[in-house]
Amino acid sequence: MPRLAGGIATVVASLDGAMIPMADSDGWREAMVGTLSFYDHDGERQHTIYLAAAPEYGKHAFIERFAREIARAKQHHPEACWLGIADGAPSNWAFLEQHTERQLIDFFHASDYIAKLAQARFPQRNADDQRAAWQHTHCNRLKHDASVLDELVAEAARLSRLSSLSQKHRDDAYSAWTYFNNHRHQMDYPGFVAAGLPIGSGVIEAACKSLVKQRLCASGMRWKDKGAKIVLSLRALTNTVGRWTQFWQKIDQFGAECAF
Repeated sequence: MPRLAGGIATVVASLDGAMIPMADSDGWREAMVGTLSFYDHDGERQHTIYLAAAPEYGKHAFIERFAREIARAKQHHPEACWLGIADGAPSNWAFLEQHTERQLIDFFHASDYIAKLAQARFPQRNADDQRAAWQHTHCNRLKHDASVLDELVAEAARLSRLSSLSQKHRDDAYSAWTYFNNHRHQMDYPGFVAAGLPIGSGVIEAACKSLVKQRLCASGMRWKDKGAKIVLSLRALTNTVGRWTQFWQKIDQFGAECAF
């Protein structure tokens, strides 16, 4: 861990997956990415640790590595508030609930479901302005007004039963109803905003793109497990400030076998 000036008030743990084309499975499999983001008392991000792992069934190796990183970081910042922010995948929360004090569904994933409700509420082709206004209003309220969740759930239920809507719009409304109901306990956006805490997982979303998709998903690429593992490990090292230098210092001191 680098020495971070000004102290760290909040650490956000996030994880997500990105699909990559594999040569030995005739299809796409999910590589995993994890981030630990360190924020000062003003809410400014000071440092991020990146992890990436090749596809594996069960994700056990990735989970163990991420847990070790969290344990080391907690030794350096035991007084920090530890948050888990991710999308709605159940496997994310099975891990984050073990290692963080508070959890939150990424705000931008939640706003996607508000967009689905806006589309169902104003399905007409010429209703772009109405859809945009309704979506903007309710996204803003979701950040600041805890009661809006009840309204969104009720509206989703109403739209999912509306016979005048197309089947797709009813299905989208029902998926929004399910999402808000299932994750209500992880949507305290007003509380997080009032406390000056992050509400989005933009760091992990960007990491999936820069670490994985840009390098491993170019046209015509197919990866074997070993190659994907090596490339992703190196990219995680180079994206984490200071890690690349530490890696070579370890090799210089103890030899390549110890470092790997």
